[in-house]
Amino acid sequence: MYKLPYFTEEDKEKVIAFMKENSFAVITGMGDQYPVASHIPLSVEVKEDGKIFFYGHMMKKTDHHLAFEKNAHVLVIFNGPHSYVSASWYTNPQVASTWNYMTVHAKGKIKFTDEQGTYEAIKAITNKYEGMDTAASFDQLPKEYVMKLINAIVGFSIEVENFDNVFKLSQNHNESTRHSIASHLKAKGDEHSVAIANEMENAGTNKI
Repeated sequence: MYKLPYFTEEDKEKVIAFMKENSFAVITGMGDQYPVASHIPLSVEVKEDGKIFFYGHMMKKTDHHLAFEKNAHVLVIFNGPHSYVSASWYTNPQVASTWNYMTVHAKGKIKFTDEQGTYEAIKAITNKYEGMDTAASFDQLPKEYVMKLINAIVGFSIEVENFDNVFKLSQNHNESTRHSIASHLKAKGDEHSVAIANEMENAGTNKI
């Protein structure tokens, strides 16, 4: 992780909110020869004691499932908006261009559930993203279909041991340059560029 103090968000609640908002995450671990990874929608929950847990489910007997069974240590990556930043937008353009982005890396141990836990994991994720009152809500799914899913899927929880972040929003530039970057990003008009521009404005004054 490209770790510099002025690119770090110190507000833990903001970092947790970011993970919840960008909960389609990448879970990585070590296989026999190469690292393994999978893109999985997660439920991010904070317990009363402050511990953070991720919940979800994955297909059984995939490379990542087999790897995580052997080695429970995982890295979970949450990615947010990102965009190229041209040095031509700086008050002093005679320096390198860069890329602004937001990401959180969380480390922890994965634990797989039993059949009932898998049932609850499928229900929780479906309710989270589909809602409770649609034709595709969990309660509308035939029981036979759900049980067939459970034969192919395994639920899991990840207890987070530590996490870190990079919210790289041009905090190392002066106010004029930051304003210029945000204006150019908004002018580009694509979703990621506009989102980064908004995050830059919400970040407030320069941290340096």
